[in-house]
This record gives sequence, C-alpha cells and structure tokens, in this order.
Amino acid sequence: MAPPDPNEFRQTVGLLPTGVTVVSAFEEAGPAGATASAVCSLSLEPMMMLVCLDRSSRSLTAVEAAGRFGISVLGENQREAAEIFATKSPQAEKWGSVEWAERLGVPIIAGSLARVVCTVAEVIPGGDHVIVTGEVLEVEADDDPVEPLIYHGGLFRRLDAQA
Repeated sequence: MAPPDPNEFRQTVGLLPTGVTVVSAFEEAGPAGATASAVCSLSLEPMMMLVCLDRSSRSLTAVEAAGRFGISVLGENQREAAEIFATKSPQAEKWGSVEWAERLGVPIIAGSLARVVCTVAEVIPGGDHVIVTGEVLEVEADDDPVEPLIYHGGLFRRLDAQA
C-alpha cells in the first residue's frame, strides 16, 4: 500500500477544528510570536501545556532562547492578528499591529480570550515541527469572553454558538 499523498493528508487533518493562538516569547530585538493551532493542555499534575512550532519558525528560536513562552488564545474579533502572526512579516510589524503587555517575562496579546505563561520543560523533534512542553506559571481567562476563533478546512472561522 502506498503512503498517503501529503496534500490529501493536509486536507484530511484540516477537518479537525482547532482553536487559534499566538505563541510568543521575547528575543533580543523584542517580542516574537507566531500563530499556532497545535496547542493543547498536556497535564494537570504538574500543570503543563504543549505547543508545536515549525522548525524554521523565528518564534521557536525565541522560545528556546528565552526559556519561557506565552499562549494568547484568540477570539473571533482577532482574526487580523491571527493572519499577520501567521506570516513571515518582521516581528516588529506583527507586534506593532496589536496591543500587548508583558506578563511574567513574555509578551501577551491584549484582549485575548485566555492567556497562559509557561517555562520551557522539553523541546522534542517532531518531523518538520518541534514539540515544546511547558510548565504553567500563570493562567488567566476573561470573565465574559467573545467566541473563540477557530481554524478549520484551511480557513479561520467563527464558532457557531447555536449548534
């Protein structure tokens, strides 16, 4: 049996809806960040998160060097941020397009639905990506959040609250 076609694989796994986040850290020049949908909780004891970043990501370099990272969970009203942080635009341009604040030594996007700050626990090779696990230092969520921004089928989408 022949292995699956890479495009077919991408289309198939693209049917799994995911939340949209920006994973961030400080580098020498300032804040760095990238849109990421491969983000999830890993453990409650101890509290840990898992993020997957492309091996060529400048944000991965920043996360590894800083030893900590932030996760900003984006709402449906932050689609523009998701789109610009998904590009190879200069980091200063990305961060100049959003309001942000420093939390425990990491940049966090203001107005995000939830924020998590982690210290890097492990960096594990995973094909063309790298899996970064982190021990949670702080969590915060809005009391009255807007709907989350979802990535599905290669597009940013709104969650249908009526379903």
